[in-house]
Amino acid sequence: MSVRLVIVDDHPVVRDGLRGMFAEQPDLEVVGEAGDGEQGLAVAVTQRPDVVLTDLRMPGLSGARFIRLLAERLPSVRVLVLTTYDGDEDVLPALTAGAIGYLLKDSPREEVFRAVRAAASGESVLSPAVAARVLNQVRTPTPPPAELSERERTVLGLVAKGCTNKDAAAALFISETTVKTHLAHIYTKLGVSDRASAVAAAYSRGLLP
Repeated sequence: MSVRLVIVDDHPVVRDGLRGMFAEQPDLEVVGEAGDGEQGLAVAVTQRPDVVLTDLRMPGLSGARFIRLLAERLPSVRVLVLTTYDGDEDVLPALTAGAIGYLLKDSPREEVFRAVRAAASGESVLSPAVAARVLNQVRTPTPPPAELSERERTVLGLVAKGCTNKDAAAALFISETTVKTHLAHIYTKLGVSDRASAVAAAYSRGLLP
């Protein structure tokens, strides 16, 4: 029985290369592809694949947001990340959102094939570099939770879901300037300098569910 696969990547050349790779494997069938998260959701809902192989940084939906929405709508579908990014701000949110595996694009093709088959069977797969980062997070003592206010937690939660400052302001009936002020306070308290790092730090410290 073949593994049905959907590829989501904003680079057509990458999608073409992956499709050609999988065509060599009789048990791996590409049933759809998409260039961003929104398209990926639509294709996945239509095709109902076993595995979605996705990049993280694409136009529109953030990678973590895409993975979370996919998990909510199609909980039986396994999500395997294939990307060039291996920083904590990418790895931890993706795994927390529900990705079953995380590979880097410089992985040998045989490793990618094995990972797809393992993901379809419900097994977690991490590239060595990513596994080392996850292990380091486990071994490193978690610093005490920062004292974020209830509103700051709410703003950060919206950011984690992929909301822009404008979206967050509309949802909370406040101005974009107020949202930016809350984010500035959050960055200071968490010791970070950008949105992605704030979300990653919040997840690792248990500040976000």
